[in-house]
Amino acid sequence: MQHIELSVDILAPVEKVWAAITDWPSQDAWMMGTKVRPVNGDGQGLGGQIAAFTGIGKLGFLDTMTVTRWEPPQRCDVIHTGRVVKGTGTFIVEAIGEQSCRFIWSEDLEIPLGPVGLLGFKLLKPAFVAGVRHSLQKFSNMVEQGQI
Repeated sequence: MQHIELSVDILAPVEKVWAAITDWPSQDAWMMGTKVRPVNGDGQGLGGQIAAFTGIGKLGFLDTMTVTRWEPPQRCDVIHTGRVVKGTGTFIVEAIGEQSCRFIWSEDLEIPLGPVGLLGFKLLKPAFVAGVRHSLQKFSNMVEQGQI
C-alpha cells in the first residue's frame, strides 16, 4: 500500500465544503484531468457508487468506487473497485473555526505489477501529488468565491 495525504484550508463552513466535495459531477470543474459521475442516484450515502474517468480524450482509465463510510458533513470513505486503481480513499472535512475548515484528501493505493509498478509509481508520484495539490487549491478558491 502507498499512502498519500494532502490537505487544504478553506474559508468556508464545514457544511458548505461538504456539499461541494460530495457533489460528484462538480469535481470536473476543479479536479485536474478527471470527470466524475454518480453510477446510482446521486452516488451519495453508504453503498453509493461513482465512476471517475482520468485522462485526456479517450486516453485514460476508469476508476469506479463504492462509498463504504458516510458521515456528513465530516467523512466519506470509498473503496476503489476498478481494474486499474485499487485501494481506499477518504475525504475528511474538519472545522478550524466557525467559518473555516480543513479538507483532507487521502488514498491508500495498491500498486499493480510488483516491483515494476512500484518503481513507476515512485517516478510518477511527484507529478501526481503536484496535480492533486493544484486541484485542492482550485477547489478551495472556487468554494471561497461561491463558484461551487
